[in-house]
Amino acid sequence: MLRKSWDKYYYDIALRVSERSPCLSYKRGAILVRDKIIICEGYNGAARTLPPCGPERLKHDYVLAHRMNDAINPIYGDSETCPRKRLGFLPGQGLEHCPAVHAEANCIANAARMGICTKDSDIYLTFGVPCKDCLSLLINAGVREIVTTGLNRYDALSEFIIKMSEGILSIRTYEEKEDEND
Repeated sequence: MLRKSWDKYYYDIALRVSERSPCLSYKRGAILVRDKIIICEGYNGAARTLPPCGPERLKHDYVLAHRMNDAINPIYGDSETCPRKRLGFLPGQGLEHCPAVHAEANCIANAARMGICTKDSDIYLTFGVPCKDCLSLLINAGVREIVTTGLNRYDALSEFIIKMSEGILSIRTYEEKEDEND
């Protein structure tokens, strides 16, 4: 019987996980898998108890509210646009205004919170190569393989970390095949 490949199956699940993200810029998802069993999931978003970007956050984050009030295009009345974008920052810039934790970091944190061992697991991502901090976190958590949508590196340090972690952590893209015999 032909069935969806494991890669396609895990990607589809990670994509569904990403739909929970409250981020106004990018919705990212991650799932940890060991022995073909999903052991944990995570999406990008603010830490527990912190409000995500939008009107509720501006009620409590006076620094951002003040900054937004001074911006050329204030966010007041627009809860659909990322505050960093409204302030004119390019992707990866102005991160001091972003309360979000990356999907892969949340996935590892959720596993730790539940007492789930991440050693020898694989992580499936709905985006490209993780940033340097998340790559280091994944290595230290014992993740052995990253399966991602693309191999474009986040920055030069990410490239260095990947090169130096050969034999400990591998990275590849999802396989293109849709169905397989099982």
